[in-house]
Amino acid sequence: MKTLLSLLLVLFTGCVRMPERIQPVENFELQRYLGRWYEIARLDHSFERGLTNVTADYSLREDGSVRVLNRGFSTRSNSWKEAEGKALFVGRSDQGYLKVSFFGPFYGAYVIFALDHEQYQYALVCGPDRSYLWLLARSPDLPADLRQRLIDRAAALGFATGELIMVEHDRASLPSGNAPAQQPDR
Repeated sequence: MKTLLSLLLVLFTGCVRMPERIQPVENFELQRYLGRWYEIARLDHSFERGLTNVTADYSLREDGSVRVLNRGFSTRSNSWKEAEGKALFVGRSDQGYLKVSFFGPFYGAYVIFALDHEQYQYALVCGPDRSYLWLLARSPDLPADLRQRLIDRAAALGFATGELIMVEHDRASLPSGNAPAQQPDR
């Protein structure tokens, strides 16, 4: 029975930890983070494999949690794929450390460890370990020098940036019936 309880504890909490030496951003403002983000680069995972034109839309839910809507175009099936999840702060609401669930009671870490604090135009995000990394921006294009500086920062922290997938954004349309999320007021 103890073994089963330990296993359940690991399943429910083990994926919410942060990688060693990674610190979430401080002075985080959720209202400024809400809206549409474009995936510029990512490490490969089965749940995003083959997707282009990937976006993440964040909005507040009535219960105070964050609605997460991820979309991407599958070139294999020639169709849009979509996943809706829910995010909650792990600790303080002024720290970029959240947990996200796309199915049931299982949560994964969402750690914002680099952020444009002035205008909220780019972010580096990781999961519970260094196999998860996303470079996000408010537009589908990020200046090459800025993109490289962010990739270099992730590399210095031990992420396998040589394996990053640069995400194409060549489709203007979204799944039918879905309008782009509104950007927060600046």
